Amino acid sequence: MAKENQSLVVKHNALINASYSLTLVEQRLILLAVIQLRQATHNDELDHLAFDKPIVIHVSDYVNTFGVSNSTAYETLKDACKTLFERRFSFVEPRPKGTANITTRWVSYISYIDDTSTIEFTFAPHVMPLVTYLEEHFTSYDIEQVAPLKSGYAVRLYELVISWRVRGKTEKIAVQELRSKLGVEPNQYETMEAFKRRVLGIAIKQINDNTDIILEYEQHKKGRQITHFSFSFKHKKKPIDSTSKVVERDPNTIDAFTGQTDNEMKTTPSWQTKGLTDKQINKISIYSQEFCEANINRMSSQFKGSWNELFESWKPQLKDPKKVNSFKKIQELLER
Repeated sequence: MAKENQSLVVKHNALINASYSLTLVEQRLILLAVIQLRQATHNDELDHLAFDKPIVIHVSDYVNTFGVSNSTAYETLKDACKTLFERRFSFVEPRPKGTANITTRWVSYISYIDDTSTIEFTFAPHVMPLVTYLEEHFTSYDIEQVAPLKSGYAVRLYELVISWRVRGKTEKIAVQELRSKLGVEPNQYETMEAFKRRVLGIAIKQINDNTDIILEYEQHKKGRQITHFSFSFKHKKKPIDSTSKVVERDPNTIDAFTGQTDNEMKTTPSWQTKGLTDKQINKISIYSQEFCEANINRMSSQFKGSWNELFESWKPQLKDPKKVNSFKKIQELLER
């Protein structure tokens, strides 16, 4: 069974689709904080961490996660502390009566402690629900996918497209909206040629070279003018580790516990014959929206709850060895 992923970045889709501009270093600080909050959620420490204590990021964690130089990390993080406090972003929040267009700071305060080489800060009140109390509308990915990326635009583009993981392609995105979501300032790369070369071209190359997907875009025109972009992607096949050595045994050797030979023993995962364990179910619950959408045909037309509520209603069936095999995507999600 796969281990619980301690480096999973989970964000509300309102934050994924927000318009903001952050430097690469600032984005990386946010990612490390999101992971720390998620780990606190699993350990039932969130209220204490969120309201009594700040988030603490050690410079060594930053260096080790992103593979940067010790000699430059300290200064760049100090600079990021000064600028992150001034950063703002906008997002849309549905309300019972209409929609709220919210603008908020990222952090309430931020400081750098020289003696301990740490950064501490608290997220602003409107940010906390977007990175902690997540229900059905969220996107998740492993931080190792974006750690090698050297462009802030690449990190943002990866987040935007991976939120369409189920479909493998995005809807059309208007040029100005895309620029805003990627954090391109109005006076940057104003021509289409510059935007495609300096933003999209670099971002897509870094994503294709370093992450788990292959990404390409299509441009849509009105007359001769490009008005929209759309993106499609596919997951790379996992490479086979040619350096690992497998000790082979005679396939006709009789197993002491089963009384069967290797050729006779079944090769199916244990959950297919025994049902899912609680730990396996918790692992899949991280991707509850994706899992539920893959099995949407099982949902009653009368059901009006959230993805989490739908997932909860399916738990007894996931534990039942007679019913679990009728669900899709289980093995794929367990292996992430």
